[in-house]
Amino acid sequence: MTSKVFVALRVKVPPERAFAAFVQEIGAWWRPNGLFQTTPRAPGVLAFEPGEGGRLTETLANGKVFEIGRIRAWEPPARLVFSWRQANFPPDLHTEVEVRFEEVGEETRVSVEHRGFDQVPEGAARHGFPDQALLMRLAEWWRRLLTSYRDTSA
Repeated sequence: MTSKVFVALRVKVPPERAFAAFVQEIGAWWRPNGLFQTTPRAPGVLAFEPGEGGRLTETLANGKVFEIGRIRAWEPPARLVFSWRQANFPPDLHTEVEVRFEEVGEETRVSVEHRGFDQVPEGAARHGFPDQALLMRLAEWWRRLLTSYRDTSA
């Protein structure tokens, strides 16, 4: 199985702004998805703690904070890598998301590669989908997320 998805789009801002909008404004552009929940409860607000080793968290309305992952690479304005854990993953399982910000003329190409789904066991974490269908749904969701991000960051 190819255990990753890759999606990209261009935003009409320089890489510095594109990176800042991705990490500082994630709470504004992020759209929850029932298949890829990060908490076992109703969705909250996502936020990054800047810098390598910082956390990606989701804060619920009641103030409870869930750690989704840790930043593995923090290279503004070019690259961000973080671990990703869904609510239905086994406790020790994380996938990885790499986001690149590449200047293309007066725009920035923002690409997301979400990898490591070959580690996700069959059952609840896959929602009964075969590999290809699961990755297709994940790619569709990242495309919607990047569209929301583009509309918010521009």
